[in-house]
Amino acid sequence: MSRDYPASPMVGLLAIVRRGERFLLVRRAKEPNRGRWGFPGGVQELGETVIEGARRELAEETGLAAAGGHAITTLDAIDRDDAGRVRYHYTLIAVLMADVAGEPVAGDDAAEVGWFGLADLPAIPAIAAVGPLMIDLLAQAAALGIGPT
Repeated sequence: MSRDYPASPMVGLLAIVRRGERFLLVRRAKEPNRGRWGFPGGVQELGETVIEGARRELAEETGLAAAGGHAITTLDAIDRDDAGRVRYHYTLIAVLMADVAGEPVAGDDAAEVGWFGLADLPAIPAIAAVGPLMIDLLAQAAALGIGPT
């Protein structure tokens, strides 16, 4: 199925890696969102679970391996062209990754990788959902009494 002007929504997976108050972001090397910073991720492949897909995408884009993960929220990402036609439509599932070790290196669809907190977002071209997801995750962690990781 074509990603541009698809016949139906595609399932996208976001791999969320947190270290303290900072989150791992990648600068997208390809469309959609080329040049913008967002969480590592991509399209779920046939036959893989959400967690398997998020782990695969994290490894492909950053070289990091995760032992597990937990789906935490879903988002809609719909982009329309000037005529109002749907150019991209993704249902995104954010997966908080567990037991991630090592340092990331840009690979696959990532032009760069970096660690960013909320205060850093105004200085970079971030995808719109990044800030709200960071806020939500930090609030959830605080409510559960989970300190910096």
